[in-house]
Amino acid sequence: MGIGATAGVAAAGGFVLSANASSTSSKSSDASDSLVFDKDAYTELTTTITDADGTDHTVVYHFWKAITYVASPVDAKYQSLNVSVPVKIDGKAVDATNAPIVFANSVGGYMPSSVADATGVGGAEMTGGMPTAGAGGSASPSASAGPSASSSAGTGEVQSGGNAMVNAQGGMVNLGKLGLAAGYVVVEPGARGRTLTDSAGTYYGTAPAAIVDLKAAVRYVRANKGVIPGNTDRIVSTGTSAGGALSSLLGASGDSPIYDKYLKGLGAADASDAIFATGAWCPITDLEHADGAYEFNWGANVTASTGKVVDQTVSKALRAQFAEYQASLRLRGLNGFGPLTARNYDDYMVETYLQPSATKYLAALSEADRATYLAANTFITWSGGRATFTWADFLTHVGARKKTTPAFDAFDLSAGENNEFGVGTTEARHFTAYGAKNDTTGLATKRVASDIAEKLDLMNPMHHIGEENPGRSRHWWIRLGTKDSDTSLTVSANLAAALDNLGDDVNHLYYWDEGHGSNVDPGDFLTWIAKVTGDSKRWRSAK
Repeated sequence: MGIGATAGVAAAGGFVLSANASSTSSKSSDASDSLVFDKDAYTELTTTITDADGTDHTVVYHFWKAITYVASPVDAKYQSLNVSVPVKIDGKAVDATNAPIVFANSVGGYMPSSVADATGVGGAEMTGGMPTAGAGGSASPSASAGPSASSSAGTGEVQSGGNAMVNAQGGMVNLGKLGLAAGYVVVEPGARGRTLTDSAGTYYGTAPAAIVDLKAAVRYVRANKGVIPGNTDRIVSTGTSAGGALSSLLGASGDSPIYDKYLKGLGAADASDAIFATGAWCPITDLEHADGAYEFNWGANVTASTGKVVDQTVSKALRAQFAEYQASLRLRGLNGFGPLTARNYDDYMVETYLQPSATKYLAALSEADRATYLAANTFITWSGGRATFTWADFLTHVGARKKTTPAFDAFDLSAGENNEFGVGTTEARHFTAYGAKNDTTGLATKRVASDIAEKLDLMNPMHHIGEENPGRSRHWWIRLGTKDSDTSLTVSANLAAALDNLGDDVNHLYYWDEGHGSNVDPGDFLTWIAKVTGDSKRWRSAK
């Protein structure tokens, strides 16, 4: 049980960050007494960044470190941001005055993230220790070394609770560094997370702290329009797993008034917190409905930790909840599919996402490698350059699921998401009626606390999309691996369908045979940023 991993800005991985930095200013970036960006308080650094095609680029950039983005921080270690602005790329001068801004969060597992110890771009990190109990894991990708034509195409994934993003070769992906090498301004915000406690044992980073902090950071950037480098009207958010959920939430909830009291309490800047575009990888979101969605998707699969199927009575009850919820959404599938229900969602996933994903993967293989893969995966029919198969065979192909049941609101309060809804000195709480009713920890009441409903709205992008929030992003990039059982494949599909139904620009696909934290097309994402922001005439270096 527990939260998946996230965020492709934590480790250098395949990118080389050289130590040849030179100072251009001795001023400090202390914004605790002012929310005015000090344009002169930077250090000039030089680094080598390897782009998505494997080409090295020498990047000279200006780096502003640990700027506190609220006037009354609860904890400035987390409520601060870094700014990186390219000056030269491969010896060519770059004018980033009006460049799009990549707003790269480093949240993993709803844990705290900080930029305080970063020495350059891409240095934000998840802090506060690894997730506990059911949310455990590692920050490192778990890679298998087999050839691409083996029985499983994926070469690695991020373990649950970690903090990373991996490409098709199992190497680390850092969107902050790639964005800088592409000529974009990069803002990396820290944020409070669920494990933070004060000296009295009071939790001060649980919901909705992380999203409030990210909104405050956006407000800081937008309040400094014309002073901070970059186009503050072209902010593109990125994040993975819990960070992907927060990126989605940031995009869906722009300028929503339900956050105002929280932002006012922090002394956030008086500016918009809307962003222009959203990038979300494997978002762990829609938490109050995530248990039902998980059982709809993975209910028949054995669990990796036990080798057995979960309690089918519980699984069946949760699947029934998913059916009811899905009907209430009244969504229509992409590409003219029609109404989406629990009865046809398996067909929708296969036809709209999974078969096209397998087809794209197989078509890119050599004829010999494709034959090898198909021989090892006989459930796929390859005809006329197209892969076809059934939902049941696909589930068998994926194999064991990562999580037990319920996957998110654990009966024993062991999931990271239970901690995310903790309050005061109470570490973990139930956030669904079903979880509370079946509590096994001996709680005095079997009811969900009265404040939970408000916090769920604050944490769920589907709430804001359902309200047709006018301040939401209109451009969306959503990705997930087909073997990612940290969440249900339906979660991002519902997110995409809801946005598409409102007329938003949605670019959504699944990576064949890839697992949690996968990002196999980062170069395409950078190209997409240029397209949607109208930045096609600017420097483009990282492909």
